[in-house]
Amino acid sequence: MYNHKQWDGFEGRIWKEEINVRDFIQQNYKPYDGDESFLEGATEATDKLWGHLQKLQKEERKNNGVLDMDTDVVASLTSHKAGYISEELKDLEQIVGLQTDKPLKRAFMPYGGINTALKACETNGYEPSQELREIFTKYCRTHNQGVFDAYTDEMKLARHNKIITGLPDAYGRGRIVGDYRRVALYGIDTLIEEKAKDFADCGHGVMTDNVIRQREEITKQIRALEDMKKMAAEYGYDISKPAANAKEAVQWVYFGYLAAIKTQNGAAMSVGRISTFLDIYIERDLEAGLITEKEAQELIDHMVMKFRMVKFARISSYKELFSGDPVWATVVVGGIGVDGRSMVTKNDYRFLQTLVNMGPSPEPNMTVLYSKDLPMNFKKFVSHISILTSSVQYENDDVMKPVWGDDYAICCCVSATQTGKEMQFFGARANLAKALLYAINGGVDEKTKAQVGPAYKGITSEYLEYEEVMEKYDLMLEWLAGLYVNTLNVIHYMHDKYCYETAQMALIDTDVRRTFATGIAGFSHVVDSISAIKYAKVKTIRDEDGMVIDFETEGDFPRYGKDYYRADDIAVWLLKTFMDKLKKQHTYRDSEPTTSILTITSNVVYGKATGAMPDGRKAGAPLSPGANPSYGAEQNGLLASLNSVAKLPYEWALDGISNTQTINPDALGHSPEERINNMVMVMDGYFSQGAHHLNVNVFGKEKLIDAMEHPEKEEYANFTIRVSGYAVKFIDLSREQQLDVISRTCHTDL
Repeated sequence: MYNHKQWDGFEGRIWKEEINVRDFIQQNYKPYDGDESFLEGATEATDKLWGHLQKLQKEERKNNGVLDMDTDVVASLTSHKAGYISEELKDLEQIVGLQTDKPLKRAFMPYGGINTALKACETNGYEPSQELREIFTKYCRTHNQGVFDAYTDEMKLARHNKIITGLPDAYGRGRIVGDYRRVALYGIDTLIEEKAKDFADCGHGVMTDNVIRQREEITKQIRALEDMKKMAAEYGYDISKPAANAKEAVQWVYFGYLAAIKTQNGAAMSVGRISTFLDIYIERDLEAGLITEKEAQELIDHMVMKFRMVKFARISSYKELFSGDPVWATVVVGGIGVDGRSMVTKNDYRFLQTLVNMGPSPEPNMTVLYSKDLPMNFKKFVSHISILTSSVQYENDDVMKPVWGDDYAICCCVSATQTGKEMQFFGARANLAKALLYAINGGVDEKTKAQVGPAYKGITSEYLEYEEVMEKYDLMLEWLAGLYVNTLNVIHYMHDKYCYETAQMALIDTDVRRTFATGIAGFSHVVDSISAIKYAKVKTIRDEDGMVIDFETEGDFPRYGKDYYRADDIAVWLLKTFMDKLKKQHTYRDSEPTTSILTITSNVVYGKATGAMPDGRKAGAPLSPGANPSYGAEQNGLLASLNSVAKLPYEWALDGISNTQTINPDALGHSPEERINNMVMVMDGYFSQGAHHLNVNVFGKEKLIDAMEHPEKEEYANFTIRVSGYAVKFIDLSREQQLDVISRTCHTDL
């Protein structure tokens, strides 16, 4: 590898001899433990551009949430000419590049599924090109077509009855994070050379299926890298060589990300861990007097502005699952290095400062890798931003670093992958609450009356017996785990075949580690229902066919969320049991199975498909999101609720354990300083127990109710809330989803 002049002043050797961005960072970054006093506000250019973009966003909201759509151009790296936020203001844009040729215009992406692409247009009042309709229906197969051709009847039945739900078989799987920093550090030509070496080394001897596929994939990746250069050239930039300064470094990294969002509309299109990397370039330019701090902040503001603009064409069923139009453009800040040094830099402050300079926003999904050892100044600043904006989530770096190292990205809401070394096969959710009802009713769906699960003998007694229920539930979970993994194997085989993420994979090592992500829905309701059966008396209520459709629970029982071990032990048992069953299965491309306790606004959709539960939840009511305790169970205050969730071992749910909490500002104290200090105390205490994740909202229910009733108020245009692993603009939720958020516990004391 060449000693590029663009690297002048940078230390280290290994990263110059191989593609190794982590080594570059470790050799060159400067930890910062000072306060935020150096930060700058928005420049005039930022205010003008953001003001124009907000006008477009208002028009978009008036137009059913879509401003414009492509109907006759298939999206690719080179399908569109250069586009700008505003032609009149384009000279103000420090960081350029749009997904299409116009701001907020959604691209036509048929490779995930032509029916989905067509429906996305038609739902929003656009007429797709007849030529494209014919090409992708008659002549060019897509991911969705391949999946449904290969599905078994059992898979289709389980999918239709929503015991396995939210599957990425009609939309892009997402969650693959390219190492976009490589574009800046090495330039495209070096990346092509390295991929060419991998191609030459692949395939000596027998041409097995795996070797043939690998050679084809590397070839696609090299073509994508060539097209990235053409894409950047449209904007007047040559990214064949490394970035020479801070502005180029930010722009080159963004071009890498832009390549991903131009070609894939995955469920999560994360940015990754770029802050510390970019700080190295900014510090070099600041020391040389080439830029000022105000100019450095402007670069980050304009980059983040672009992340806030990412849009994809979606269908109504997708919007129900993932409400608020999220793309999970997750940006990671904070963390501690393996060597014990804080990885906080001034640039981490700059990224958080964008929430001040341009106001709160769901995107990018700001994620702090938290540790009690982070600099106190940074912990206080993050707490201040949380209280001010409710736009930040936290993940426990102390439990994640032993698994993922110190250079990992958050590839969706909460799950991690090692940057540039790994990819993830995303897998949606298995509804373990429905599985419990299947165990009681002999595999018959409580809503549709279809025989979905195995026709095991159902429970016939009037009162549920703990041992009998648990024996049948174990059998049903065994069946569900096998069917779930097999279904995902089909999906990911077809996604690789027809909708391969070429641009992202071009920026990941060829010898990639693959994880196989699964997920759990209805977690807290299963825990509380088993607790009710074990510690109280649960009477079955049957319909005219003898099917159990409701329950009467006599007596009290310990609930998850009150810091009661009898209930929390059931939660730990449930997680380990399902994970153990998943591990027995064969996973596509020898990937490593993981699971998550994570639901999005889809907890409303999942709840509609789920009958009444022994814990007292009524049929059709929303499921509690993620690992959150059931609504109304958190009666012992915030800390007790956090303690229950913290008992779930991260090692058994490496895809993530999502916990979302809302705190009334007065619960944290009555002065700004007191609130900040108490927030830090809560974080330190929660994460020191080994807990994985926390979303923090700081507002009262009154604000939510007023925003729901008066969305036209200017103060609510950017009112952002954390829901479950991601954030949304509250007024972009449906009323049903708003009511669900309002019904969640708002803690008035710690």
